[in-house]
Amino acid sequence: MTGRPGTVLRGVLRMQRRSMVLWAVAIGAVAAMYTAFYPSIGGAKWDVMMDAMPAGLIEAMGFETMATAAGYVSGTVYSLLGAILTLVCAIGMGARLVAGHEEDGTIELELTAPVARWRIYAERLAALWLTVLLLVLTVSAVLLVMSATMDLGLSVAHLAAAGVGLWLFGGAFGTLAFAVGAATGRRGVALGVASGAAVMAYLFAYLGPLVDAGWMESVSPYGWYTSNEPLTNGFDWPGLGLLAALAVLLVGAGLARFVRRDLMV
Repeated sequence: MTGRPGTVLRGVLRMQRRSMVLWAVAIGAVAAMYTAFYPSIGGAKWDVMMDAMPAGLIEAMGFETMATAAGYVSGTVYSLLGAILTLVCAIGMGARLVAGHEEDGTIELELTAPVARWRIYAERLAALWLTVLLLVLTVSAVLLVMSATMDLGLSVAHLAAAGVGLWLFGGAFGTLAFAVGAATGRRGVALGVASGAAVMAYLFAYLGPLVDAGWMESVSPYGWYTSNEPLTNGFDWPGLGLLAALAVLLVGAGLARFVRRDLMV
């Protein structure tokens, strides 16, 4: 006899519901606040500001695309603050869902119940992806409303493209933390590996064009997510495919180790 499918997932979501709501409110507020600044600094005003900036800084930060509403929202929300908040939430949750709960003993009941380990792994991972999806939907909803009320002209299809990219990007790094935590049972290791990989992805994507090393952006998950500027150009299927493939590989690697590891229960 085994537990009903979805039991672990529902339990995790119920336990995490308060933090999920707080994260959604926080990321929605950040998206609204920074988007609201655009009428004050966008368009011709932004061009004037860039005239006073060093050319290297403009290129490094991608400021040349931020004169338009789509470029500004992409640069401030999807590429920077929204991405950072999504990563912090996803990596923290991913490291906690197995390794953190293993360290504090709260996962022992599930491990001793008549539930296969692969189901515990899969349903806890599903909770992570659903949480990231909630954050993405919140950002998308906020930007849809603000685009309509402020006449920003953001395309619904392009918002969907940026949202899918953010979901896969945040989910992939959250899965990295989850998989490392499930493989090692150590939350600190999971946090360190995933955070370090995220920083390296960011650096590779930004430094590559500056040092004329295109391969750096090509191997960076951050580059896969942002290089096509989805809020301006729509879906980047190769980039999305690479992010999805990375997530699948991480899921398999973590699961292979988790089902064989001695958890001492």
